[in-house]
Amino acid sequence: MAEKRKRLGDLLLEANVITEQQLDAVLKTKRNNQKLGDALLERQYINEQQLIEALEYQLGIPRISLHNHPVEENAIRLLTKEFAMRHVLLPLKLEGQRLRVAMADPMDYFAIDELRVATGFHVDPVIATRQELSTYIQKHYHIQQSLEEFEEKNRLEDVNEEGNAGDDAPVIRMVDQMISYGLQQEASDIHIDPQESKVLVRYRVDGVLKTDQAFPKNMQNALTARIKIMADLNITETRLPQDGRVKTTVDMHPIDLRISILPTVFGEKIVLRIMDLGSSLNNISELGFNKINYNRFKHLIEQPSGMVLLTGPTGSGKTSTLYAGLHHLNTVEVNIITVEDPVEYQLEGINQMQVNNEIGLTFATGLRSILRQDPNIVMVGEIRDSETAEIAIRASLTGHLVFSTLHTNSAIATVPRLMDMGVEPYMVVSSLSGVVAQRLVRKICSNCREQYEPSKMEKELFEKRGITPGPVYKGTGCSACNDTGYRGRSAIHELLEMDDTIRNMLMNHESIASLRQYAMKEGMIFLIDDGLLKVKQGWTTIEEILRVAVDE
Repeated sequence: MAEKRKRLGDLLLEANVITEQQLDAVLKTKRNNQKLGDALLERQYINEQQLIEALEYQLGIPRISLHNHPVEENAIRLLTKEFAMRHVLLPLKLEGQRLRVAMADPMDYFAIDELRVATGFHVDPVIATRQELSTYIQKHYHIQQSLEEFEEKNRLEDVNEEGNAGDDAPVIRMVDQMISYGLQQEASDIHIDPQESKVLVRYRVDGVLKTDQAFPKNMQNALTARIKIMADLNITETRLPQDGRVKTTVDMHPIDLRISILPTVFGEKIVLRIMDLGSSLNNISELGFNKINYNRFKHLIEQPSGMVLLTGPTGSGKTSTLYAGLHHLNTVEVNIITVEDPVEYQLEGINQMQVNNEIGLTFATGLRSILRQDPNIVMVGEIRDSETAEIAIRASLTGHLVFSTLHTNSAIATVPRLMDMGVEPYMVVSSLSGVVAQRLVRKICSNCREQYEPSKMEKELFEKRGITPGPVYKGTGCSACNDTGYRGRSAIHELLEMDDTIRNMLMNHESIASLRQYAMKEGMIFLIDDGLLKVKQGWTTIEEILRVAVDE
């Protein structure tokens, strides 16, 4: 068997990844106990992707993404965490007498021999990145340790005491680890979904939900109780929805958790929305506006009075754009007051009011009080009813700059929506300065982005919108993006500026179609157009744009 074992240096030379001179230099200068692959990576002669591709091609050992690969509990129990960390490997699956193991270095034959002796099974190695392995070793062994401790205690009647038993209590550590992993994955939400026989934990990353792990059903009450204790909610109430908030620090990171609990047939479903306070505030130049929309938006929000509305579905980044606008205008010369439900991020120098319906502090009553506080700029978190809409519009007509959000499908559909709420048409058209519609799309992963020639159907889509077809891009999938081809999100926008012609058309009750036609003639960039331009720039894919924008 030994004669078939190739050395890593020979494999990389065969693959033309390194030169003989580089190999000789590294072999002479690397530390005695340092592996060749680590030494080459350290000197930046290769990157981890090149190393993995060479090993995969030359050895015929498959590469996997741990993000998409389940890890079996009975495999994890075969090895200690210390062994896994020392050799940077993770047991994945046990089938008969064969153990599948993810390794950063599948040519570490000493580790494979040691593993064979320690477990008594034949080892089938697969390749994963070192960074990914380190993350998942911590995650799975942490969970495994907590599960074993929990099984030992297995006293659900003492959940209340366990919730206060100190930082070593297994359920506390499991919840902390869950949140920490969510932060690592840059998840916006963590879902704890009770099923008939288990409890699923899912993470929303870049707008898409992914099931990550399953806990035994007997842990459900303990997990729920721990989260309720964190959010200071009623532990004994299981029949009504509850909402709470937690401010905490995870891995030296200040975060704000908004917690929602909903009773279902299999128990209480919990959603934790993660507000990363360390990266909450953007400049308007970082919001993904194209040059034309950026200048129009800047002009809109720098007006002394009027109303600017942001529209889009829940989770489309409206609040982040509003906060960026407020941040841009926040100087010592102006008085900015907001009324929100809830206050998502606290901004220095801005007076923020939290809605509290239980004591009668609604958007409408809060807004009335704000107008007696001599504000220059007012931000209303959301226009939900005709009363709030009318007060906000009156505020904009009396010399205030008013920002708010509304749930509509497009910028043009916003004006009829306000009129449908019962606000007088003349008030709407005279107060509204402009409307921004926004959606979030996933960005192509920069590590695995590649160019391809668009299909006939894709070319026709560009031509239909008056855009010259060109090369487009997609992500092939790699360890950096968990084999999805996407990493991070960006916004696409459409921006409607009100002018006298649009105001006259609205007062004459002209159709949405004629408004669209006029706006297009005046150079308005619609959502799908902005999206297709960003496809041509290599930011995102046509599939993503069609997922969020309608080709009208």
